[in-house]
Amino acid sequence: MFESCERKQQALRDLFSACLDADARYQKIIELGKEQPKLDPSYKIPENIVNGCQSVVYLHSELKDGSVIFEAESDALISAGLAALLVRVYSGESPEVILKCPPKFLEDLGITASLTPNRANGLYSVHLRMKQDALKLLLKNNHKNA
Repeated sequence: MFESCERKQQALRDLFSACLDADARYQKIIELGKEQPKLDPSYKIPENIVNGCQSVVYLHSELKDGSVIFEAESDALISAGLAALLVRVYSGESPEVILKCPPKFLEDLGITASLTPNRANGLYSVHLRMKQDALKLLLKNNHKNA
């Protein structure tokens, strides 16, 4: 059930394999933040702001053909990069996978250990919001199909 989620996490492990220390990991995260596409301005609304982040992070989610599509944007490159990591793993997955497949790659790469408490809390908040949105979309879709 988690094959796609696990494959995406492995791809990120591979991407970060050349990063031998925390500074290199931060540079790669900043790079990902710079590459992150901008959100449509209509999605930059208060309901899409992720609470618990040090900077403003917008997260938009929608269900398409049984998969949740996530888009994120932040005014801070590190926050944008951290959100991009989670978007890469979870966007395109079913709500059930998002709810049940933990982001083990963050621990494996030492990303969570190298973050300040505020940034770690923000990363956790983005992941939690993704799970909450996935659950809402799942329930809404099940209700619609009932």
